[in-house]
Amino acid sequence: MGRRRNASVNVLFGWVRRQSMKVKAFLAVTSALSSLLALKFLVKDRNHFFVASEAIHVVGIMVLIYKLTTQKTCSGLSLKTQELTAMFLAVRLYCSFVMEGDIHTVLDLATLISTLWVIYMIRFKLKSTYIKELDNFPIYYYVVLPSAILAILIHPYTQHSMISRICWAFCVYLESVSVLPQLRLMQNAKMVEPFTAHYVFALGVARFLGCAHWIIQVYEIGGKYLYLIGSGFLWLPMILLAEVVQTFILADFCYYYIKSVMDGQLVMTLSSPV
Repeated sequence: MGRRRNASVNVLFGWVRRQSMKVKAFLAVTSALSSLLALKFLVKDRNHFFVASEAIHVVGIMVLIYKLTTQKTCSGLSLKTQELTAMFLAVRLYCSFVMEGDIHTVLDLATLISTLWVIYMIRFKLKSTYIKELDNFPIYYYVVLPSAILAILIHPYTQHSMISRICWAFCVYLESVSVLPQLRLMQNAKMVEPFTAHYVFALGVARFLGCAHWIIQVYEIGGKYLYLIGSGFLWLPMILLAEVVQTFILADFCYYYIKSVMDGQLVMTLSSPV
């Protein structure tokens, strides 16, 4: 029964791979819309999307911790992505304390502590296994600085202080592109080992849930939520854009990850950019 199911899946992936880019794009959009529709009817409390997204991110970090403690190697991991993750989590944790103070604060704190531990292991304990030459994405010029400038220009208009509002925008923008160094490293290495692949896939699922929250919110109120007076006319559209960017950045990797799992391959081989 299992072999028959795997054979059917392989036939399906083979058929998809042979299609033109237009057909693949149509299938991807159709799958995404079907998933959004299912989530809309199955999940009544939209806040659960964010809780699930943050919880899945924590699970992804736990996978990395398991890899580092059992295999004693950080090969295949991007230190720069972990540092960007710690940066936006620290800023978001500050904003959460100032603005909300709820379950999201607890999850962000747990994720930040875990991420700092991963950074410590890569920088010190397992430094000899870190391949710095492959982790060569210029994060400050192409990620941190543009995110900071964009946050100063476009941020929410609420009753909170200016610095809190700018920080909130900064962590949203930074999070949307924080995985780029990890994807560049995997592209340079042309190979992704299982635990790193599990971690990046968890990020993809987490980002899809966050994106689903905003898309469903916009749909249910006919788009008016995007131009809510008092929240900054460009701020809410920028949140949606940031979530969509994150999702699309990881979508291609998630497709190949699922294909590799279905094919029974423990190691992903990348013959082209992710």
